Amino acid sequence: MTPAARLQATLDLLSDIDSAARPADAVVSAWVRSRRHIGDRDRGAIIELLQTLLRHHARLGWWLAKQGRDATPRDRLLAWLVLGEGRTPERIRRLFNGAKAAPAALTEREQAFLTRLRGCTIVHPAMPDEVRLECPAWAEAALRRRFGAAFEAEMAALLTPSPLDLRVNPIRSTREAVLGGLKDLGLRPEVSRLAPYGIRLNERLSLARLDGLRTGAIEIQDEGSQLVALLVDARPGERVADFCAGAGGKTLAIAAQMANKGRLVACDVSEGRLKRCAERVRRAGFQNTETRLLTSETDRWVKRQKGSFDRVLVDAPCSGTGTWRRNPDARWRSPEEHGLDGLVALQGRILASAARLVKPGGRLVYATCSMLAEENENRVAAFLSAHPGFRVVPPREAAPGLAAAVEGAYLSLTPARHDTDGFFAAVLQREDPAPAAEGENGPPPGA
Repeated sequence: MTPAARLQATLDLLSDIDSAARPADAVVSAWVRSRRHIGDRDRGAIIELLQTLLRHHARLGWWLAKQGRDATPRDRLLAWLVLGEGRTPERIRRLFNGAKAAPAALTEREQAFLTRLRGCTIVHPAMPDEVRLECPAWAEAALRRRFGAAFEAEMAALLTPSPLDLRVNPIRSTREAVLGGLKDLGLRPEVSRLAPYGIRLNERLSLARLDGLRTGAIEIQDEGSQLVALLVDARPGERVADFCAGAGGKTLAIAAQMANKGRLVACDVSEGRLKRCAERVRRAGFQNTETRLLTSETDRWVKRQKGSFDRVLVDAPCSGTGTWRRNPDARWRSPEEHGLDGLVALQGRILASAARLVKPGGRLVYATCSMLAEENENRVAAFLSAHPGFRVVPPREAAPGLAAAVEGAYLSLTPARHDTDGFFAAVLQREDPAPAAEGENGPPPGA
């Protein structure tokens, strides 16, 4: 592809993302599947530029408003080429020339707009902090409370490109073998700092080159997510439930902990996500795992299985603030239809219902990919107040191998401190002699 054609492809993708209700990564995946003829280098360059534009959404919007321009995909790209890449209006005009597969030729107004931006950079002293740090209004106050003096450092870390983290499936391969195979491809893999089966790649590459994804020898999983799965501490032969399994990333990691023995039930309210989970389970070679479609968090299955699981993981739906460097568009989507308060209420209902599955002496692990105390520490405190039969198990006790990553009662990971996605996890052990009776703590969630 010519440089101009790459720019036009980026524009097309950005327009699709602006008009779609789906997250950007889903739009990009569909785009890649429909354009397999595009080479790895071209595809990588297009996606990298797209991600850059998404990471600079607020700052580009600020500059465009200052210049009296609308924040269209075309204007955002034009502004970035000057402000971010330092290109001159003359160089840009040669690319936006209206030729085949190239962007339409610049208008006189666009040329004047680019001339006014010449010599400027993406950050301006007059920018408000929330614009400069790309922090949406709905999350700023909560994140400032969470991080205090470290707020700017954490926001800056969320603006860096995320690495590609892999987790080795120990029933298919070893970390040493996978590292060797990646080196044979000319890549420079690194052993993860904390996750025992983790490998990190800081290079951009086509995933089609990673044969282990097809055979189930490796899975794509952020190191922080791998550490959350380790906190479950599932043992061979136990009964384990992944209550919000989604497409099964943590399910697969837990199945490996169990050495393919025992019973692992992956639950979710989305049939599509569970189908994807089942496909990944089969590819990875696990026979100890099954899927369970739930109608809601209070599905009748939960009542029938009350008190029968050694471990229950609740990877709760959340605002996703911890994933912003990986999914930069997510920060500009409201967390849920009913706002953060509605999301927190849903988390409470899910956690209370999943707790019924835990047997005496068993453990409930509550996790989010959020960095907001409202969804994390505050949610756990509210649960413990309503469920005195549970106690907190510090991560150092629940998973001694994570001692280097944790301080205090909970696992709390951030991009600035740990170079992972932002994750929170609490391990809660049931110590009362029997599960709470139905309705003991008020009407069932959703009633």
